[in-house]
Amino acid sequence: MRPQIVLFGDSITQQSFGSAGWGAALADAYCRKADVLLRGYGGYNTRWALFLLHHIFPLDNSNPPVATTIFFGANDAALFGRTSERQHVPVEEYGDNLKIMVQHLKRLSPIMLVVLITPPPVDEDGRMEYAKSLYGEKAMKLPERTNEMTGVYARQCIETAKDLGVPFIDLWSKMQETEGWQKKFLSDGLHLTEEGNAVVHKEVVEVFSVAGLSSEEMPYDFPHHSQIDAKNPEKTFQQQQCLARPL
Repeated sequence: MRPQIVLFGDSITQQSFGSAGWGAALADAYCRKADVLLRGYGGYNTRWALFLLHHIFPLDNSNPPVATTIFFGANDAALFGRTSERQHVPVEEYGDNLKIMVQHLKRLSPIMLVVLITPPPVDEDGRMEYAKSLYGEKAMKLPERTNEMTGVYARQCIETAKDLGVPFIDLWSKMQETEGWQKKFLSDGLHLTEEGNAVVHKEVVEVFSVAGLSSEEMPYDFPHHSQIDAKNPEKTFQQQQCLARPL
């Protein structure tokens, strides 16, 4: 059975299997080596995501994932008192919720690689432009998220990762190192462009590689076709303990 890698998060994870998405790129990189499972839930914050833990990661799972990314915070950081306040989670609770998630996964498998990813930066002008394109004059007058407040949540994510001794990706800071990040990496001030997806993919691959989960070093699940003895294929597959005969 192939190892499993789970991507757990909000809409930025849910959309990651779209065209040029970072999750799709991971699935391609680990083709025939690991199954990359998408568990992204658009609009969810960490408070709501806690209700999913035992369903997605049951503690009696005999084949737990080898790695899981936890990518929440963009919705938790929605400002209270503005249009998306129903998604708001106080930053202290956000940190506690991430801790619960990590501890649950480590109870499931102490050797599982768990990676926390901070929310990306927010382009407030981009959020306003996007709202106006949808709602015209009825659009919000103030952005429902700010980059400054999202940075507070990003720092909480990093602090939680350090406290728990798990790796993290500081996406909020990484993206802002590039001039013009607002339009280069974000499609609507929040979600990712093709270039933004590429940044996430690169960072995840790097963390996985450091942890010994490089796709290049993982074996194929079954022999490469060049290794199959065309005259006696059974011999090749017997070595792989494939006992069933072809129809």
